[in-house]
Amino acid sequence: MPLAPGTKLGPYEIVSALGAGGMGEVYRARDTRLGRDVAIKILPKEMSADAARKQRFEREAKTISGLNHPNICTLHDVGSQDGVDYLVMECVEGETLARRLEKGPLPLEQVLKYGAQIADALDKAHRAGIVHRDLKPGNIMLTASGAKLLDFGLAKPVTGATSLATLTAVSPMTSPVTQEGMVVGTFQYMSPEQVEGKELDGRSDIFSLGAVLYEMLTGTRAFVGKSQLSVASAILEKEPAPISSVKPMTPPALDHVIRRCLAKEPEKRWQSSADLFGELQWMVEGASQSGGPAPILARNLIRERLLAAFGMAGILMALFVGLLHWGRAPERPRLVRSYVKAMQTSSFLFMGQQSVGFALSPDGLRLAYVAQNADGKALLWVRPLDSLQAQPLVGTEGAGYPFWSPNSRYIGFFAGGKLKKIDASGGPSLTLCDAPNPRGGTWNQGGVILFSPDIFSPLFRVSATGGTATPVTSPDPSKGEFTHRWPQFLPDGKHFLYLSGNNFAVRENPSASIVIGSLDSKEKKVLMHAYAGVMYASGHILFLRQDTLMAQSFDAKHLELTDEPFPVADPVQEDELTFRSIFSASQNGQLAYLEGTGGFGLELIWVDRNGKKIGAVPGQDSYRSPRLSPDGKNVVYTLNSPGFDIWNYDFARDVKTRLTFGSASGQANWYPVWSPDGGRIAYSSLRAGKFGLYQKPADGSGSEELLVESPSVKYVNDWSRDGKFLAFQDFGEGTAGVSVLPLTGERKPYLYLQPQFITLRSAFSPDGKWLAYCSNESGGLKVYVVPFPGPVGKWQVSSGSGDFPRWRRDGKELFYLSLDNKMMAAEIKSTGSSFAIGAVRPLFETRVSRSIVGAYDVSADGQRFILAYEPGQPNAVITLVDNWDAELRKK
Repeated sequence: MPLAPGTKLGPYEIVSALGAGGMGEVYRARDTRLGRDVAIKILPKEMSADAARKQRFEREAKTISGLNHPNICTLHDVGSQDGVDYLVMECVEGETLARRLEKGPLPLEQVLKYGAQIADALDKAHRAGIVHRDLKPGNIMLTASGAKLLDFGLAKPVTGATSLATLTAVSPMTSPVTQEGMVVGTFQYMSPEQVEGKELDGRSDIFSLGAVLYEMLTGTRAFVGKSQLSVASAILEKEPAPISSVKPMTPPALDHVIRRCLAKEPEKRWQSSADLFGELQWMVEGASQSGGPAPILARNLIRERLLAAFGMAGILMALFVGLLHWGRAPERPRLVRSYVKAMQTSSFLFMGQQSVGFALSPDGLRLAYVAQNADGKALLWVRPLDSLQAQPLVGTEGAGYPFWSPNSRYIGFFAGGKLKKIDASGGPSLTLCDAPNPRGGTWNQGGVILFSPDIFSPLFRVSATGGTATPVTSPDPSKGEFTHRWPQFLPDGKHFLYLSGNNFAVRENPSASIVIGSLDSKEKKVLMHAYAGVMYASGHILFLRQDTLMAQSFDAKHLELTDEPFPVADPVQEDELTFRSIFSASQNGQLAYLEGTGGFGLELIWVDRNGKKIGAVPGQDSYRSPRLSPDGKNVVYTLNSPGFDIWNYDFARDVKTRLTFGSASGQANWYPVWSPDGGRIAYSSLRAGKFGLYQKPADGSGSEELLVESPSVKYVNDWSRDGKFLAFQDFGEGTAGVSVLPLTGERKPYLYLQPQFITLRSAFSPDGKWLAYCSNESGGLKVYVVPFPGPVGKWQVSSGSGDFPRWRRDGKELFYLSLDNKMMAAEIKSTGSSFAIGAVRPLFETRVSRSIVGAYDVSADGQRFILAYEPGQPNAVITLVDNWDAELRKK
């Protein structure tokens, strides 16, 4: 059981927990006698009875006590109290090498310095007859004074090997804790003989240190695989990728040192840590004297003279070549194309409404992108374009739509309904303000971030240090403006570009516009018509025309397009649901884009209450807003490619049926809901600039019926269980509100929830007495319940963020999605006019496509969920173009 702060073990008072490992828990404590902080390592009580483990624990004490070295953690004391055995060690302040490596590879000077220090520490241990056996980044602490070697919990005394003359004072092993053939250690850093369970000597640690040095230098592990078996196979049979292919500027001497450490046969490695320390220390001293690593040549007078001779020959040759080329025009820039892949065991995320996107830094040196790791979590990654390696940024789970600061140091992004920023080299992220359903951001030289916090909202501004966000633009619904999104600052940092219009622009004849706005005034200027966001880069506006990326010269001073547009790349993807162009450009001629047309498909999957996948609708497609039939035998959904239409899938028959056919004629039909008897569906439609609600038979037979129509945006939310009402979102006042359409009598719709705030995504309770909905009235989006059709009353269901409420068929649970992608379940108790909320708990974490109305549905018993799920794209690549404007610069 963990020790609480204040617990005393002899003269030591526990302050806080530091961590836990295979051999015990570690706490920070206070030595009340000497007034110093110490680290206490404890063997749990339930393990004390294990003689082998306790023997290893006691051995650790004896091992460390004999190792007095500045780069080895110092043992202060050993104790036992009430059956608790513990070690008292030096409390080392700093960060582990493992944590440091999360930020990327280390500078060469640090690799040499820390490597030499660890090798020297190992030499001390090996001379005392000790093999560490678990050398890895997590057991190396980086402090202000240098590297410290930690945790000899797996170390054991060894007998000397005849080829290891430097190992002295060896004690014979009488009762080995680790039986022959038993593997102990961490797989990625094991030596081949350790993997095979053979007897070990100090050369095993040298192999492990070679693997650590390789990772410190390159930022990637020397031996990788999808399982322990594949990692072990790589250690035994494969060579790591040449360092020169990952870090071309690595000194050959260091490359040689590491390759010799990683020799498969112990006899071919450095035969002692002292030899390895000598090589690394020689390079450290050379670096301090010359400003770089000591050259491996220049070891004797003959080599120095040869170098001088070759140097003189090189000078003469350079003069000769210079004379030949005197007067020639400078070399013209070349256009170079290449592909960027995601790191192994990760995959890009491009399409969807949350955790997606990539962005080139303004200086064109780095690419930030969103990818899911092996655990399925979406993270922000950063890849220097002169490297083959990318590093995930810890603390960016669920990140989406990244954008850079003007100095290319920080990255802005959206996650969990918030706008955040993080240093591109790693560190903690900082939350700036709310952004429940964002549509892009941009950052100017004055420290102002301009962003779109929600689907139907103006653009807002906020300081890059955080604070209150204030609106900058004002959408005008009377002119067809329902959304402002994908902003980008122009070079003066005052004017900016953004997409304005409705969110169902037509590609062939776009009605949406690219508008130039200003931070200093309400002035705005329409630049062009477009159906997706644009970028300013290298003196041009980059935009999509159909599937072709076009460029047109732009006078940033007079805010005018000049010359004629010309094609740059084809085909280039866009996300049809969010009207986001999937490309990015720097200001020095770098361009990155996603090739292809039609978008990537989503999966329509079944999961249980633990989030485990238990089924799926066959194939991938542009699935959106799934809704289950009352009997659970069918699901209707929207497909948004090539247009917007509604389809029905019969689970038993495995048949997909198209229910609407409007996309061919420029109509958009989406967001269906079922009638209580399952015989009809109601849905939303955009036709000839008007939004309407329609209904038709669910089997596709018969004609459709118009229920209500107007110029304002409206989407069906739910159909009451008595069949008498439709609830829908209405944007008639420029702010989202919830309206109700009676399906009897005059069928005159009325506003049910006043839109002082954004109010949307409503759902009737099964008994028809309650209406759940989302609102930002208390800041971010949260889930509320009100009586229907009255009397007055309101209950807040979600303490934190909440969206997309769905009722269980018996009304005893209300489900919703948090903005950090957790499926939540709230217990509901209601009788008559009383309503009470019980326990609210998370069920599982997922990543769904958050369409305007729905992202999932739940079975009648609340045991299964059908999700429009965003899978990663393991085989996808980003196309990188260097000097895309090369032809222009030749003119």
